[in-house]
Amino acid sequence: MQKNLTIRIFAACFAVLSSAVLWAQAGVAVPRTASPAAQVSQTIGISTVTINYSRPSVKGRTVWGELVPYGWGKQAGGSPADAPWRAGANENTTLELSHPAKIAGQSIPAGKYGLFFVINKDDSGEVILSKDNRAWGNFFYDPAQDQMRAKIQVRNTTQSTELLTYDFINVTKNTAELVLNWEKKQFPVSVEFAVDDIVMANAAAELKSAKGFTAPAYTSAANYAIANKVNLETALGWADRAATLDPSFATISTKSRILKMTGKTAEADKLMTGALSKASEAELNQYGYQLLGEGKHDEAIKIMAMNTEHHPESANAWDSLGEAYATKGDKDNAIKNFKKALSLNPPENVKANSEKYLKQLGGMK
Repeated sequence: MQKNLTIRIFAACFAVLSSAVLWAQAGVAVPRTASPAAQVSQTIGISTVTINYSRPSVKGRTVWGELVPYGWGKQAGGSPADAPWRAGANENTTLELSHPAKIAGQSIPAGKYGLFFVINKDDSGEVILSKDNRAWGNFFYDPAQDQMRAKIQVRNTTQSTELLTYDFINVTKNTAELVLNWEKKQFPVSVEFAVDDIVMANAAAELKSAKGFTAPAYTSAANYAIANKVNLETALGWADRAATLDPSFATISTKSRILKMTGKTAEADKLMTGALSKASEAELNQYGYQLLGEGKHDEAIKIMAMNTEHHPESANAWDSLGEAYATKGDKDNAIKNFKKALSLNPPENVKANSEKYLKQLGGMK
């Protein structure tokens, strides 16, 4: 009798669900008044993680232990056997990765997954990713389809969230924390991408396309490697290709920087010396500030002085030379160059900078 009753209940639930699905397919698109659909996405490096879900409301109900049963069991939504919580309402909540990632410390291939949670009375819990991302909630949950299970610790919050909400917090270069907030609970899941590896692999692939015929593409890839100190030998090949396609100051200086970073200092300096004649005013200025940032004051002063020789009418060039002297601690030469900048009817931003330094140095009369 009990078995027959269970079968009849299951059949009735299935009939109601089937009718709802058929009605939805036959009707026109209208807003969902209950548990509206939502999407949230976070970019980490050049990778994205996207959550699609439906948002039930608390509506004064007891959520934990009742609306969402503790542990594994017959869950709200009509699951016919032990199942996790569907982490939302209606269709599967899904998590989609554009690239392979670590979710809760476990390596997960790129792709789209059904997202489920378990919460226990002591606020311990689990996060589950299922390879079946098209099922209706947890109604057809099959543990054989699990891509991963991982332990999590559910947090208690002081502020109540009426409408179930996913968010990304604590975002860094490589990581973020995906959180589900509902009522006064927060379910945290760590997400991590190997950003440098992904960027470099993507750059290598892009450089086999039409971009591989352009110097800026090779230069931007090489400059990423410089900034993040990764794959420098590969980046040197890219920089060399860029300099071959377009032997400009920008491409040659990029190659020079990589040579210096890989211990080929003499070759780097020789290459840079030959490139200086190709540099524009802005490029010389930028290079001078780069040297200042590296603490190479005398070299920076030499470059910025060269810029004033090439562009004696530029107030900005004289102002930058003044900054180089000021940074070194040469007060007299700094004042002289800031006054020269002011004598050339500088634009407002240059004027303000020169006057600021002159006040600091006691050079204003």
